[in-house]
Amino acid sequence: MKKITPKAMCAWIPKREDETHKGDYGRVLIVAGNKQFGGAAIMAAEACVKSGAGLTTVASDSVNRPALQTRIPECMFIDYENITSLSEQINHFDTILIGPGLGLDAYAEEIFRLVLQNSTEYQQLIIDGDGITIYAKGENPHPAAKLTFTPHAGEWERLKALAPEAETPTDVALHIDATIVLKGHRTKVYSGESAWQNMYGTPAMATGGMGDTLAGTICGLMAQTEKPLTGTLAAVFLHSYIGEILAKKRYVVLPTEIAEELPTYLKIFSETDEHA
Repeated sequence: MKKITPKAMCAWIPKREDETHKGDYGRVLIVAGNKQFGGAAIMAAEACVKSGAGLTTVASDSVNRPALQTRIPECMFIDYENITSLSEQINHFDTILIGPGLGLDAYAEEIFRLVLQNSTEYQQLIIDGDGITIYAKGENPHPAAKLTFTPHAGEWERLKALAPEAETPTDVALHIDATIVLKGHRTKVYSGESAWQNMYGTPAMATGGMGDTLAGTICGLMAQTEKPLTGTLAAVFLHSYIGEILAKKRYVVLPTEIAEELPTYLKIFSETDEHA
């Protein structure tokens, strides 16, 4: 199992070129947040914007719009109750995140199916939170988009039931044709035959919303790195690395505090010589 290290980060995070614009840094759609869990959508969106995504749009319950656009005016918004509008716009994005705070009711499942059915082979689709639970029911077709799952331990138990003959997480990843970010004290990433282990993290990060922030960071970095996998690995590293640094002076590290530091540490790693 390979280690996700600071040296690798220096190679993964590119400097920004002068002749670029917002369209060069990814168009991201985040489908998240029902009436009860709007904070999940907001935290994912904030991490996405602050990890450098060029354009970020949130599709959520309309009740969440004022809070989202007050905190993150850089985000655009789609009322996910307008099925026609949402379905027409899905293929306008490079990367889609679905699941944080989405809920498990019939409407959440309808939205989930809509996204899966309308995604294309040219898109990256990250499935997190409630989206994993819905997908693990085995009632949805495998989407055309390239898949990444971000389960915690409980969601992992549901997800691996889709591959009952699998003996290892790598087997599961291969069976469901996806990258798996298995969250934990030392998060592991499985993609194809490759396996990576994060070397950072702290119990100070054990608080609600931390996974939403990680998922937002992943989708924000995917389009900016040479390969989507390196964006995922970079997000896993930065999320825990920043948390560990903040924990030196904090008993608890909040997800929004990590998001706030993302631009600073992306700048540091983008300008550090990988051979240093």
